[in-house]
Amino acid sequence: MRATPACWFVVLPDRDLSPSLLDRLRTLSFRSELRVVPHFSGRPWLVGCWSDAEMTYCAVGDVRLAVAGTCSLSAAELAVRARKISATAHIEAALSGAHGCFHVLASMAGRSYVRGSFSGQRRVYRAEAGGGTVCADHARVLARLTGAEVDTAQLALRLAGYTVPHPLAGGALWRGVDAVPPGEAVELAPEGGARTLRWWRPPAAELPSREAAAGLREALRQAVALRVRPQEVVGADLSGGMDSTSLCFLAAEAGARLVAATLDWSAPNNEDRIHATRAAQHLPHVEHVVFPSAGLPAHFTGLDERLDPGDGPSPVQRDQVQQRYLAEEMLSRGAGLRLSGHGGDHIVQPPPAYVHGLLRRSPAAGLRHAAGLRARYRRPLGATVEALLDRRSHASWLADAAGRLRTPTAWADFGWGVQPRLPLWASDQAVELCREQLRTAARDGAEPLHRERGRHAWIAAAQRAGLIAGHLGHHAALAGLPLHTPFCDDAVIEAALAARPHEAASPWSYKPLLAAAMDGLVPEHILRRTTKDHCGHEWQEGLRLHRHTLAAWAEDSRLVAAGLADEEAMRRALLSPGLLTGGAGELEATLAAEAWLRDLEHQETSTTQGCGEGPGPRGMRRPCGRGGR
Repeated sequence: MRATPACWFVVLPDRDLSPSLLDRLRTLSFRSELRVVPHFSGRPWLVGCWSDAEMTYCAVGDVRLAVAGTCSLSAAELAVRARKISATAHIEAALSGAHGCFHVLASMAGRSYVRGSFSGQRRVYRAEAGGGTVCADHARVLARLTGAEVDTAQLALRLAGYTVPHPLAGGALWRGVDAVPPGEAVELAPEGGARTLRWWRPPAAELPSREAAAGLREALRQAVALRVRPQEVVGADLSGGMDSTSLCFLAAEAGARLVAATLDWSAPNNEDRIHATRAAQHLPHVEHVVFPSAGLPAHFTGLDERLDPGDGPSPVQRDQVQQRYLAEEMLSRGAGLRLSGHGGDHIVQPPPAYVHGLLRRSPAAGLRHAAGLRARYRRPLGATVEALLDRRSHASWLADAAGRLRTPTAWADFGWGVQPRLPLWASDQAVELCREQLRTAARDGAEPLHRERGRHAWIAAAQRAGLIAGHLGHHAALAGLPLHTPFCDDAVIEAALAARPHEAASPWSYKPLLAAAMDGLVPEHILRRTTKDHCGHEWQEGLRLHRHTLAAWAEDSRLVAAGLADEEAMRRALLSPGLLTGGAGELEATLAAEAWLRDLEHQETSTTQGCGEGPGPRGMRRPCGRGGR
């Protein structure tokens, strides 16, 4: 197992660093050729392993400019933009209008500049190495470069799953490695220091529905057309829901020949197959493949299979082998990439918190929407009124959340985010580690992503989608079929955020903004659909089939050894998962963290024994937290 991703880069400052730094970077290249792109001075600027298709680069005078990932700019177009740059402050304006999902890398006048995507799908991390600050697109690259230990406090947060709030979500899991918040860039100075710069600002949420829908349609059209070519065979998810179906029709419009995959779950009231089949009848040049769930690898298959651990526990641990199987089926039919509708749920409509601001701007409309959401979520009147009248700042909300980590809360609470919650088997140490991080963020006056909580919650949801998309892309790369999530492109997110929130969401209709954007392209029965299939039976059956693996984990848990889980409570949860009351999310977050620690342990063992690359990041064998087993 390789200890670094197949494609990675490190950004170095324009200064003399330790001579051993480049030697250490060479050890990270495994058996691949190490690529080096110099600053104008001749010193190394970009070092790593990547394909020509992954990175586009140009040099104009003393300016070096590159984009890594999926970007609409060719090398020639990039060079035209580079001529407009004479300082880092000019970079984003020069790249205005470029779309896709990519990193931006620049070097000029002795300064290096790097940023990822606003969505967080393309991440940036920083650490001190060789006598200066260096950046990379993967945390584990810097962890290996610096010999960093696993950060037990950050791992404790991951037990809260999707409920980890801003600014704690997506932190690096190694000590001394820091995650750069999405929307911020890093500038490396020649003297070795670094500063962060905010490069992204949310658009004003003022476009009426018709204009916003037209903007979203064009952004999605460009995102899909950037990835597919006429007559090219493209794999695509076709669930029968609005998100994936919209991408299929946009891909067909761009001339792609589709291999469209539909999962047919076993619940008798599920409708995905019916809607997907009707949609496929309207698609040209499509091979529609329906996969009954009984013929797929069961949920949680592969728990005992050690994989590349990536940069953190995977939120898609449950079906990663199932998705690998689908990728192999698409590959066998000639597909060169796969389109996923992931992100649509997070991006094309705001969370219920939008009502909090609407009530203050337009009381009558706010009360109507509040009443509709209260009925939809069956929320008590008193709790609804209390949530709508809440005026706490983001910092106060974080401080209060620190004291409620074991308290169940309703999903739609109109607050700054979903109340963070730890599972019952989280140890007292894990609770205290999470509590302290929340309180520290509150004491430091952590700024929200937007001053209005509804906008903050929407932006946070978009970034959560981006983080998950990064994991989906990691697993897809391991399967050999690149996966693209156009909804997570920054331009698509910006188009959605430009809509008036109360017109992009409604208690009485489903995804009205996307429905308006796809009107006339996607069949009407898809745009009017309000149901969503579930795979509850498959979830339970997967746990039953893998009960022996879960029992083995219960007896030898790495989370327990790290001091983050209570041994007896963890054993009860893993041996009797059907009795859990906290929902699937908390168990899946725990299994992902447990699997990640095991993957790290295996990686370290195979690296030190088989590859001769030197030690991996310290603390991977059995990370011992305070008060551990």
